[in-house]
Amino acid sequence: MSRPPLDEATLVQRAATSDPEAIGALYDMYAPKIYTYIYHRTSDPIAAEDLTGQVFLRMIESVRAGRGWRTSFSGWLYRIAHNLVVDLYRKRGQVSYTTIEDAPNIPAGDGDPFKHAAARLDSDVLLRAINQLTEEQAQVVTLRFLEGYSITEVATIMDKTEGAIKALQYRGVASLRRIMNGRPS
Repeated sequence: MSRPPLDEATLVQRAATSDPEAIGALYDMYAPKIYTYIYHRTSDPIAAEDLTGQVFLRMIESVRAGRGWRTSFSGWLYRIAHNLVVDLYRKRGQVSYTTIEDAPNIPAGDGDPFKHAAARLDSDVLLRAINQLTEEQAQVVTLRFLEGYSITEVATIMDKTEGAIKALQYRGVASLRRIMNGRPS
């Protein structure tokens, strides 16, 4: 007979006592979402994997030390992820180039290779445009439109009011439109 699933608060309490089952359950619950968020901000699957691991390492260290989130556990994890992405860009500088010889092989699959390449380039252009927004605007745009969270969920994750999220979203989308159309901000 299987046990009923535990709630987040119970899992976090158990993780604080170094319970590997609870730590694993929290990882299983949040790792795919955190990975996707980081991937959308970096467009680099290797960096996304590394940073996702670092998020959970920091989570374990903080929980064991009796430190942690104040309001929303998932919001706290996204804040850790966000800070790691910011650190990554600070270390790398804002622009990184890959020579054609070093570029990863992008399989065409069943479709037209040109369409796949064009979609990838459009994705890269969008990522560069998002990275030109303020950090908060970039986080809101990523969470809302790439991750699919509601305004309420983004407000919880970022520990802001819904009104603040709506304002950040409005300004972020307006700035994206200017950036994508090649006009100065």
